[in-house]
Amino acid sequence: MTVSTDRSTSPVAALSSALPREYVHKSAHSEVLLTGWRTVAPDEFVVTAQWPRTHSFYTPDEGHHDPLLLAETVRQAIPLLSHVAYDVPFGHRQIWDTFRYTTDPDALAVGSTPADISLHIRCSGISRRGRRLAALTMHVTATRDGAFLGTAEAGFTNQPEAVYQRLRGRNADLAEVAARTIPLPPPLTPRRVGRDRFHDVVLSPTSSTRRAQLRADVNHPILFDHPVDHAPGMLLLEAVRQAAYRSAFPRRGVLTDMEIRFSRYAELTSACWIETLPNPGETTTTPDRHPVSVVAHQNGEVVFAATATVATATTVPLRLHTAG
Repeated sequence: MTVSTDRSTSPVAALSSALPREYVHKSAHSEVLLTGWRTVAPDEFVVTAQWPRTHSFYTPDEGHHDPLLLAETVRQAIPLLSHVAYDVPFGHRQIWDTFRYTTDPDALAVGSTPADISLHIRCSGISRRGRRLAALTMHVTATRDGAFLGTAEAGFTNQPEAVYQRLRGRNADLAEVAARTIPLPPPLTPRRVGRDRFHDVVLSPTSSTRRAQLRADVNHPILFDHPVDHAPGMLLLEAVRQAAYRSAFPRRGVLTDMEIRFSRYAELTSACWIETLPNPGETTTTPDRHPVSVVAHQNGEVVFAATATVATATTVPLRLHTAG
């Protein structure tokens, strides 16, 4: 199976279609957002995508696309470019170290057609072990129908399956992990975390409004598209988003900014605690911005540390986006 580096070489190739799901590490064809890619310079690429007007999980809110669609689009570009541009074999694992994004709420407004997205990606910090890709950082500028949408940055390492199995030990055994996965705790009230359905809530209440337990529902068709041995990165980003929305409640808004650094895997076999605090990096507080810090702990160790900002509904413009 091959993927063309230039999908505009013929009228047929120019027609939009999703890329093969294997290149973005998805089981469901319906969850593939990417439509093409091309090289524009050494270690520089353009990846195209399309966002549907609605989605079963990344649901529009207050007339805006879910900003985590940008995160998922970048996430899909990580394995794509690893395989097609850096010759990473299938079966290798791309492991996030850092991720951040910022986006313009106005550019997220849902229009009358699906949103055509372009990611201009420059790769830096490229390291190899022998001929094998070991790590790199992607710097992303995203546009929607030609207009600026936002930026993102993702740093990750690449591990062959044998190395991954050695690093993970017994935690790499899917059957054993499934047998030891902790029971699913009850969810928070959906509206407090910006959700409509209990099924999509990834936080469970505790005695403190600043602390929650991660809910890793391994039967969730989007967050757990296929069996895995640890909590997926997009689940952890969703936990940050829901923690930020809970902190901002009853105000509603859009999570315009997030920055996260991963320290270790979030295991499915023990409780993971999500704590939300005011962001000490913000020297001023305004009524239209709600910054928070979110930290995850498991077994006494930090899993990730994140900062996030919610642009509250009082400043989120609701103008209808139309293509130029």
